[in-house]
Amino acid sequence: MSEARPKREAPGGAVAEYKAALKAMFENRPSGRRQKLAEAIGKNRSFVSQISNPAYQIPIPARHLALIFEICHFSPQERAAFLKAYAEAHPGRLGAVSSARHDRKITLTLPDLGSVGKNQQLESLIFDFVHRLILLLGDEH
Repeated sequence: MSEARPKREAPGGAVAEYKAALKAMFENRPSGRRQKLAEAIGKNRSFVSQISNPAYQIPIPARHLALIFEICHFSPQERAAFLKAYAEAHPGRLGAVSSARHDRKITLTLPDLGSVGKNQQLESLIFDFVHRLILLLGDEH
C-alpha cells in the first residue's frame, strides 16, 4: 500500500482560515519570502508551501509562528486575525509557546558586500545560525 497523502480539510475551517492568510501574505509581498522563511526554520521551500496551503490540515508548528510574523511582516490586524484562527484550530497550543518564550532584539552592523544577493545570503546565514543555536540551547532547559 502506498504512503497516505495529507488529509484535505473542508473549506472554511479554522486551519484553512489561518493558512489562507499566510498564503495571501506570500502572494501579496515581494517574492523570496517563502524561501527566506524556509531557511529561517531550517526546512525546504516545499514544507513552507505545504503549511501555507489551506487545502491541507497539516498544522503550522506553533514554535514557528514568531519567525513567520517576523519574516512575513504581518500587520497588527493580520497577526490578530491569524492568531485568533490558529487558537480556534489548535486550542491550548499558543499558551505553551507564548509562556515559554520571551524575545529580545539586538542590532548588528554588517559590511555591505557589494550586491543585494550577497547581503541577503549573509543575513540569512546569520539568522539561520542564531535560530539553530536557540533551538540547541532550548533543548538544555
